Amino acid sequence: MTRTRRISGVLILVAVALALASIAVGAYTLTLPDLLVTLFGGGTSSDQFIVFKLRLPRVLLAILVAVAFGLAGALFQSLLRNALASPDIIGISGGASVAAVLSLLVFGATGLIVSLSALVGALLVAFTIYLLSWRSGMNGMRFVLIGVGIAFMAQSVIGYLITRGDVRDAQQALVWMVGGLGGASWDDILIMAVSLAILLPAVAVLASKLRMLQLGDDLAAGLGVSVQRSRLALIVVAVALVAIATALVGPLAFVAFVSAPIARRMVRGGGLALVPSALVAIVLVLGADFVAQHLLTAGTQVPTGIVTGIVGAPYLLWLISTTNREGRAS
Repeated sequence: MTRTRRISGVLILVAVALALASIAVGAYTLTLPDLLVTLFGGGTSSDQFIVFKLRLPRVLLAILVAVAFGLAGALFQSLLRNALASPDIIGISGGASVAAVLSLLVFGATGLIVSLSALVGALLVAFTIYLLSWRSGMNGMRFVLIGVGIAFMAQSVIGYLITRGDVRDAQQALVWMVGGLGGASWDDILIMAVSLAILLPAVAVLASKLRMLQLGDDLAAGLGVSVQRSRLALIVVAVALVAIATALVGPLAFVAFVSAPIARRMVRGGGLALVPSALVAIVLVLGADFVAQHLLTAGTQVPTGIVTGIVGAPYLLWLISTTNREGRAS
């Protein structure tokens, strides 16, 4: 058994344990036997309501969006060969948040319209970055620098919109700044599951091309890869993953940023580590959501994205400091 498979197996076990704990623990805590009986169709009506209406949707949505964020971060960082090339760092998640907050505070939109606005915002920002970074081809460092600038602009726009909005609407808009799982529903799960069913095969198909692109554009072209077409296809798939996830739960700060580097360090390999990246993201989101619900403040839940931000911000500072010392950005 390879190290990657062993690490993946451990991550799956940790994720299952966190999922069971998240479903069982709360104001009304279920024992493990009661939880398992309820999950398999038994249990009391109150247990079934708590599990299937309140807690299980939140856990399932957390798993699905974590897969999307983890894979999107791994694809961007591998494609652009830059550790800072994460959707939340380069403004794509910020674009989704701006569009959502704009539709909410300015146009009074609700529900599905807000989510669709977030999706369109992410796609528009990604397309803008791609066009601005194009100079007879796409340069990864230029892509990242332009994205970072747009990310700062997005945060400024969100801050302005919130200060100008109604207090009650502003509280709702705050979710789009950090992300949260509190509004999880079975409809959200269906949307995310169908999206992954479409996008995951595309990731599998494009993974071989991404491996060749990592060898360099000239060598990849010599091996028969259409460099610009493959790169654009990978960007579209990665943007779609993060855009749909952000449209449902908000940006969930730093999940896409830290998942792939942690996974690569765990498997001790320089490859794509797509599956381990997705599993690390699942563990991170489930763990952060459990902490946000039960361990931060008594009787008060905070958005999950605040906890992931607490985890990710020190890593970003460490990465920047080591990059400055080593004189490189990837």
